[in-house]
Amino acid sequence: MGRDVKIAPSILAADFADFGREIQAVEEQGADWIHVDVMDGHFVPNLTFGPALCKAIRPHVKTVMDVHLMISPVEPYIAAYAEAGADIITAHYEATHHPHRTVQAIRAAGCKAGIALNPSTPAESVEYLLDSVDLICVMTVNPGFGGQSFIWSQLQKIEKLKSMIGSRPIYLEIDGGVDTETAASLVEAGANVLVAGSAVFEGGSVQKPAVYGENISAIRNTFEV
Repeated sequence: MGRDVKIAPSILAADFADFGREIQAVEEQGADWIHVDVMDGHFVPNLTFGPALCKAIRPHVKTVMDVHLMISPVEPYIAAYAEAGADIITAHYEATHHPHRTVQAIRAAGCKAGIALNPSTPAESVEYLLDSVDLICVMTVNPGFGGQSFIWSQLQKIEKLKSMIGSRPIYLEIDGGVDTETAASLVEAGANVLVAGSAVFEGGSVQKPAVYGENISAIRNTFEV
């Protein structure tokens, strides 16, 4: 899938009235994946996107549509997001009583399977899932809203997960507080997918797409020499 470290802009920070052109602009400016934060107002205190939105934006996504389900229950909705065109579906460990069954259902629906961990959930919780997932997402803020401050204690969890993953082909994704101040530390700890919202979209627009490229390059330049 190209470069070693992926930059995955979260459309939660994009212009909601112009998602199609926003996605096109940010991809043309260097985004590796498009991250879709799905929140239900129940598992997390915010309400965002449903399967219909994912289906509507799918034709505009030329890279990877990375769908992060911050919802509970999660199992009844896996098929709908798969049918909407998700390439990767990530469910929260805390949102299901049967995480192994959940990741099996995601793979059975034809998507790569991810499992996400809230800040208070230890790395060891997913050790038994390491041969069943394609991605582990570490929340470095409490899920539910964009623009929160980074929780630095999560670096130790990232390091531990990287060690646990070993040579397995599992993406180690970070969601929350990714910017030019945190990116280098995250990559050094072992992360290889960085979800960034305001750090990518701030100051830019479809009329000023070059700003997106400058923001992506600024993040990438902190860990690429």
